[in-house]
Amino acid sequence: MKRWRSDKSSENRTSLNNEAQNNDENLSNDLQVNLDWIFNEIGQNSDVKFREFLLGETDIQGAIIFIDGLANADLIQRHILGELMTGITTIATNQISNGQSVNLEEIKRCIKDQSLTVCTIEEISTYKKLKTDVLFGSIALLIDGISECFLLGEALTKTRDIKEPDSEALVRGPRLGFVEYLADNTAMLRRAGKNPDLTMIGYEVGEVSKKQLVIAYISTIADSQLVEEVKKRIKRIKIDSLPDSGYIEQLIEDDYLSPFPQIQSTERPDRVMSALMEGRVAILLDGSPFALIAPVTFQMLLQSPEDYYERWIAATLVRLLRYLACFISLFGPSLYIAFISFHQGLIPTKLVFHIAATRGGVPFPPLIEALIMEISIEVLREAGLRLPKPIGQSLGIVGGLIIGQAAVEAGIVSTIMVIVVAVTAISSFTLPQYNVGIALRMLRFISMLFASVFGLYGVILFFLLLCSHLVKLKSFGVPYLSPAAPTRFSDWKDFLVRAPIFMMKRRPKSLQAKKTRRMN
Repeated sequence: MKRWRSDKSSENRTSLNNEAQNNDENLSNDLQVNLDWIFNEIGQNSDVKFREFLLGETDIQGAIIFIDGLANADLIQRHILGELMTGITTIATNQISNGQSVNLEEIKRCIKDQSLTVCTIEEISTYKKLKTDVLFGSIALLIDGISECFLLGEALTKTRDIKEPDSEALVRGPRLGFVEYLADNTAMLRRAGKNPDLTMIGYEVGEVSKKQLVIAYISTIADSQLVEEVKKRIKRIKIDSLPDSGYIEQLIEDDYLSPFPQIQSTERPDRVMSALMEGRVAILLDGSPFALIAPVTFQMLLQSPEDYYERWIAATLVRLLRYLACFISLFGPSLYIAFISFHQGLIPTKLVFHIAATRGGVPFPPLIEALIMEISIEVLREAGLRLPKPIGQSLGIVGGLIIGQAAVEAGIVSTIMVIVVAVTAISSFTLPQYNVGIALRMLRFISMLFASVFGLYGVILFFLLLCSHLVKLKSFGVPYLSPAAPTRFSDWKDFLVRAPIFMMKRRPKSLQAKKTRRMN
């Protein structure tokens, strides 16, 4: 279609166009000026589309601007172009037949209130917002003679299917996991809770690449000071881009030098909803399937949602095994080094003879032996994660067997060392949170160094230093080792053991929730 030109003089058009270029404030009532401005700003992008048309049987020209792939093509064809090119014909024809000039205000009202059958219509008047919203996926409608622009519809988003997250698989429980689309994630929380007090506050984060962020909490339960602290830290974020919620976790945590995560990340809506019902706050970012939960305690990171779906006796046993696995994952190799190097007298006599026989041809001290095997396991683990799943699983199993057997036959390590490293690696896999496993794996090497220098005294010294760090650590003002330190025996019903559901009548005291009771 030939581009329509207004009957204004070229000098006036040039003046208006220069004003638009230099002043990013208000749109012009000249369609051509607006089109020239937006074309100069983003028209060089191949996915920016312009479509000009006439309104009904009038000579009034309009145009729509949209991003190919982000805008809904069916919405444009049926509910925008179809309605505007035919839907307002009756009003314009009646005005023309009566010898009247077409009333633009009447046309504007008709477009907004009668013709466009779209859910969302926003009226704007600045060039900057026009450019930004078009690039975000909105459809811009411009009419000659009208100095406002209509933003229609929302960006078309294609997401993957909602399924159970691989990182937090359960035997019993909901089979739902968050996806990368923020609207789907907030909808899952709404469906999971069905609570009118569930509040979601939206923010726009990112200085260059902007994204939507939502803070979720239950207004009648969550402590107001906690909510305000989360909001304050979110508002302090000044960064060009936030590709994932992991950026937010690192920017708002209390102690960046600590190896332990101070904010819990999860892909499970049921875990988030349970945290909100306790009085915690959740953070969701568009483009990331991982939600953040604050504040967090260390015992939360060793718990699984399945602990509450099974009966309390079985859940307590599994939880205690998890604590034992955490201890083995951290201190297994260091205890082996301490006993072999310094405290052989504490080992049973027959076992000492057997260990001495297996270590007879090993040329390395226990520390070097343990480091060789631990580094080999870590390399295999990382390689298995980065390779495609079928190949990665095969590499982890076959590689571990081959390397372990070959190392023993070559006399590089002893058989007992292979057993210790294998048990340690298996124990680390039992931890529900991957980032906790990373922290323990890193601290394991430090513990091995302490054991190689001071023996059991070094292991105990390292344990005391670790406890002193954890006691001082806080997450949004909540002690990290709560309810162990400070001791709150009323909260121990969901600490080392998982008491029956009917006994857990109150929310954790450390959260200072508005409603302390959750069961009457």
